[in-house]
Amino acid sequence: MLAHELPRLLFGTPGNPLTLAQHKATFASTFNAESLLGELEASGLTGRGGAAFPTARKARLLREQRGHHKVVVVNAMEGEPVSYKDSTLLSTNPHLVLDGAAILASIIGANHVIVCVSRDNPTAVGHVQRALDERQRGGSKGPEFNLETAPWRYVAGEESALVHWLNDNESLPQYRPQRPDILKLSHRSVLLDNVETCANVGLIGRYGAAWFRTLGTRTSPGSVLVTLTGAVERPKVLEVAPGMTLRTVLNVADADPDPQALLLGGYGGSWLDGALLDTPYDNESLAPLGASVGAGIVVVLGRQGCGVVETQRVVKWMANESARQCGPCAFGLPALSEDLAELSTGSRNSTKALQRLEQRCGVIEGRGACHHPDGVVRLVRSALRVFAEDFKSHSRGTPCLGSRSKKYFVAVPRLEHESELIWV
Repeated sequence: MLAHELPRLLFGTPGNPLTLAQHKATFASTFNAESLLGELEASGLTGRGGAAFPTARKARLLREQRGHHKVVVVNAMEGEPVSYKDSTLLSTNPHLVLDGAAILASIIGANHVIVCVSRDNPTAVGHVQRALDERQRGGSKGPEFNLETAPWRYVAGEESALVHWLNDNESLPQYRPQRPDILKLSHRSVLLDNVETCANVGLIGRYGAAWFRTLGTRTSPGSVLVTLTGAVERPKVLEVAPGMTLRTVLNVADADPDPQALLLGGYGGSWLDGALLDTPYDNESLAPLGASVGAGIVVVLGRQGCGVVETQRVVKWMANESARQCGPCAFGLPALSEDLAELSTGSRNSTKALQRLEQRCGVIEGRGACHHPDGVVRLVRSALRVFAEDFKSHSRGTPCLGSRSKKYFVAVPRLEHESELIWV
């Protein structure tokens, strides 16, 4: 495998994962185990689940914990409804993910790895189970692996909610006033990373930090997986190098070359104006525009659509998916959804609804027990900025043409009481 070439993570055929023998033949070299943490630090790898926390910093924090009761948890829940990157990776080379988890276990001194996959994704569950069976038959050394299948929900993939489910069978986020903090599974300290992060650790463990950094930028090294949906020829997962412009990413994906806007990072992400396609796809470049790579999702909004309506559809679903543990989730998010519903139809009270929407964002932000309401506020505020003229038209009772077309670009599951996981 050459350092500057892609794919790295998706080396193989999705749907026909590499066997253990094929994986070993492809990723043949092995890095010195004594310097694994140093290589991880030098690589600059950050978490690919959305928070972009330095992976080595998290590993060092766990390594320095006293005692030997530690466990690595691999998060393959993929809670974002418009994301397919974790499933694609697991259907291409699950052994690369398991290698990375084993390396992390070695670094922190854990002898147990738990891989968590949504039970609503039986294909991914099957890929992981077959890979674990192969390793067991082959007598692979290293930590003990177990597969756990949690129920799918948006909040179930949040790290504290996932550990809570492993502890008590409840997918509820926990109040965490200080971060980073160490999650506990019974009496064991937990190192939790998503599958893409683990796969990158597997690559760094074989080829080292210098090789890893030959792709990407100084602050966003390596490659990233991106799910592209919306105004594209067909939804797809790409592996790209950070620093590539959004325009190039869209061209590679056969997407609409002149979109109205892009939704970056998923349901808790941000809208970006379609005039900004020459922006590099990395956190450093996107941050001044109020956006980020987030969970590696790009939804392309065609000019026939309506950003007000699309935002309302997402917020309504997010309000329904909340943990309802605190006021911002239980009352604030439904209120945002109601205001957006008024605006999307251009009712007589729309002017007041726009004023309430802006005020409620300020009241809700930063007051939740978890970050779920903050993500919704981020989405709404970005919509208010990017679709400002449309919001004004809707508030005056003259909705834009896109709102009347009923053409949707963001895939949103129907609410549970309507028909669970049916896309509308």
